[in-house]
Amino acid sequence: MRTLDVALAATFLLLLVPVVLVIAIAIKIDSRGPIFFRSRRAGLRGIEFGMLKFRKMHDGAVGSNLTAVDDVRFTRIGRRLARTKLDEIPQLFNVLKGEMSLVGPRPEDPSFVAPRRSEFDPILSVLPGITGLSQLAFAREPEILDPDDREGDYERRILPQKLRMDKLYAERRSFGMDLKILVWTVQSIVFGRSVAVDRSSGRLTIRRRPKPVPAPATEHASSQPA
Repeated sequence: MRTLDVALAATFLLLLVPVVLVIAIAIKIDSRGPIFFRSRRAGLRGIEFGMLKFRKMHDGAVGSNLTAVDDVRFTRIGRRLARTKLDEIPQLFNVLKGEMSLVGPRPEDPSFVAPRRSEFDPILSVLPGITGLSQLAFAREPEILDPDDREGDYERRILPQKLRMDKLYAERRSFGMDLKILVWTVQSIVFGRSVAVDRSSGRLTIRRRPKPVPAPATEHASSQPA
């Protein structure tokens, strides 16, 4: 799989050179600061590495490790990068360096890993990925987190679900599963489809939006005089 990772990552980077150049110029014009940002993550066997992203926030911004849809730390360009997931493109360099794979568990911030190291051990036995089961299932994570307690809500509600999905991937990963995840990732990014992940089997399907329930009919009193 490593050979395929390198071949695909190099191909994607070559194809995306014009996009990378446009984004880099836009970031420099939009705000002061570097083009790229390194986010500290726990990788294979828990070894920390810098996950590369296009910078979305104002230089020197501080605060929660988790972002919100309307995060005030975002630059104008950064808000668009976050919405379209284009900020993730530089992670292809992490793949070339052998720190990440195209498909795998989402690399977590070490602050979330340390208190649950035993739970993370099966997940840390494989390379983290740019895309994967938990990445697809929670592609719109900033939209569903409690804006008043993002980190607390993440640890209580989201992280346990991600752990189950990433453990499932680590146990059952195969070339076929990786191929399916890549295909569904393309559909999610290019066609904007929301992907649902079965927690017990890892099966991927289109997330069905619940149909609105029609309001009950009301009886209108007659306007004719008695």
